[in-house]
Amino acid sequence: MKKMEQLTLTPISSLEPKIVEDLRSRLSGQLLLPGDLAYESSRKIWNGMIDRHPALIIKAATTDDVVLGVNLARNHNLILAVKGGGHNVSGNAVCNDGLLIDLSLMKEIKVDGRSKTAVVQMGATWGDFDKVAQEQGLATTGGIISTTGVAGLTLGGGVGWLVRKHGMSCDNLLEAEVVTADGRIVSASLNENPDLFWGLRGGGGNFGVVTKMKFQLHEVGTVIGGMILHPRENAKDMIRFYREFMKKAPNELTLYSVLLTSPDGHPVNALLGCYTGDLAKGESVIKELREFGTPLADMMQPMPYTAMQSLIEAGFPAGNRYYWKSGFLQDLSDTAIDVIVDNANKCPSPFTATVLEMYGGVANEEPKGGTAFLYRDNLFDLVIIGNWVDKKDDQINIAWIRNFWQEIQPHFSNKVYVNVLGVEGQDRVKEAYGSNYEKLVALKSKFDPGNLFRMNQNIQPSSIYNN
Repeated sequence: MKKMEQLTLTPISSLEPKIVEDLRSRLSGQLLLPGDLAYESSRKIWNGMIDRHPALIIKAATTDDVVLGVNLARNHNLILAVKGGGHNVSGNAVCNDGLLIDLSLMKEIKVDGRSKTAVVQMGATWGDFDKVAQEQGLATTGGIISTTGVAGLTLGGGVGWLVRKHGMSCDNLLEAEVVTADGRIVSASLNENPDLFWGLRGGGGNFGVVTKMKFQLHEVGTVIGGMILHPRENAKDMIRFYREFMKKAPNELTLYSVLLTSPDGHPVNALLGCYTGDLAKGESVIKELREFGTPLADMMQPMPYTAMQSLIEAGFPAGNRYYWKSGFLQDLSDTAIDVIVDNANKCPSPFTATVLEMYGGVANEEPKGGTAFLYRDNLFDLVIIGNWVDKKDDQINIAWIRNFWQEIQPHFSNKVYVNVLGVEGQDRVKEAYGSNYEKLVALKSKFDPGNLFRMNQNIQPSSIYNN
């Protein structure tokens, strides 16, 4: 690959008008400028705290449109952002003053029921994907909120209700079409560009614009899903029970413990989960959850998988203001539980949730070819999902999250899942990749030596990293 120097960014305003008009004439999709009718909706993303204004937006309709955008950004040293679902909390899907490639028009999904595979364009959300795949009784691991983009979740690893039974989203990735920094369209799989394929399975959007993915699917029918609510005053006992239960939980069950506020305003502790597999066996597993303590409400029941995928998304609507902190705990000790519950009880927003997740099961088994996603041991992941409505409440909510974060620090393992990182600096990115980071730097230096793709949890190429 031709050597490219680190980009010195320049404003789009310096582009000659004829360059912009030439681009417009060559696109199959749309070129949007500030003031155009579709510009505002295209620049908006899920996190309402992010309010950025690209100078140009390409709403790509084809992979060739993406190539045009990548070449324009590289040739004119423009900051480049890529938007799939736009659901990540960090806001990297949109930039100020530069070029945004919006993939939302590229949503084609083709499912092959005989091979149990699907080919998906990267403007699709998991809701789009699941609707088509479930027509043939199939699915793959895909988040817990249906409006999440297929691309971003998978590139960062990808957890969801099927993670313990069928592994990470990236484990089920079979092939990808990628537009690289030099404008080439390449395939990545175990047989073609296997080094790039390894990096795409967890390394984020650092190596190119992924326009299409092929996934392995699995038979998924009716599931047992929902939540069991307990009073907050019993939360510490509830989480200790959850900790011990997860040591023996079957792979068919993915289960989270969530400290939240009920719709009627009461602080509660919820066991939120999904069992996929034989329903009779599932009922016997869920029975132990139902019988612990004295629940306020038991809403675990058989439901379509698509209903499970959208069960909680009303609580996390687009446009609310989100600020997260997250990390894997060394151990979910009694002391750590005390810190978690005591801080959650001081939460200033009724929309915020404090979540404990444990993956394990098949997710502990790295697939053939390996993945850039590293952490496959049975660690509990603490995710503090700050969620509020009004900008005037930013300071109080952010201060509460940061204080919580400081108090829980002694219990962290210095490991973090990259998809739940905010804008937290290079040291945290290195924590997300651990011993894989040096290998990822080498891969970045090969495929994007100029760091064109920097609007992400950035793996810096050697030209930067070694300086």
